Amino acid sequence: MNPKLKNAIEWAYCILIAIIIALAVKYFIGTPTVVKQTSMNDTLNEGQRLWLNRWVRTVNGEYKVGDIITFEAPSETIVPLSRINFDYPVAIYENEKEGLIEKFVYYVLERKKTSYIKRVIGVAGDHIKIENGKVYRNGNELQEDYVKEGAVTDGKIFSDIIVPENCVFVMGDNREHSTDSRDFGCIPISKIESKVAFRFWPLNKFGKIE
Repeated sequence: MNPKLKNAIEWAYCILIAIIIALAVKYFIGTPTVVKQTSMNDTLNEGQRLWLNRWVRTVNGEYKVGDIITFEAPSETIVPLSRINFDYPVAIYENEKEGLIEKFVYYVLERKKTSYIKRVIGVAGDHIKIENGKVYRNGNELQEDYVKEGAVTDGKIFSDIIVPENCVFVMGDNREHSTDSRDFGCIPISKIESKVAFRFWPLNKFGKIE
């Protein structure tokens, strides 16, 4: 074999292996991201950079109240009255991909995929009730120091529900400017992409996020 051709093939092979490893790390272990939404202000602001823990998804780990997670956006962010099911208040997902290539592009490369970042307020079996501008979990008012002082949590479509099995109830910290489980229902754990591990930019805010 021509030495130049052999060298080119070896380089191509190395590059391919590097790409596969990078994609595997991104999908199964963790990846950086940039905050692009305002629904988590003032906890998270636009332009800040986070490290996402995807290992928790890989090993089917648990999510607890207070965790900040990212998840695939529902198909219906505002549920039409004709499709509301209070007996099973779970977000609607109708954008399942077919075919190996389409799934790879959507779920691994994450092209044309919209993700949300919110805080877990309730887990399976919890009774979540929003009343008089406050949030109650199993009858106890949540002490939400992460919400801006004076902010009011408005009740929307899903404001008095029991969180179904294998689901979580999420809300943004910027309650007055957040589309969340109050609008579209609970998020299936299978649609959760990651848990926010820590913030690494700006440097003066480096560290774990509460």
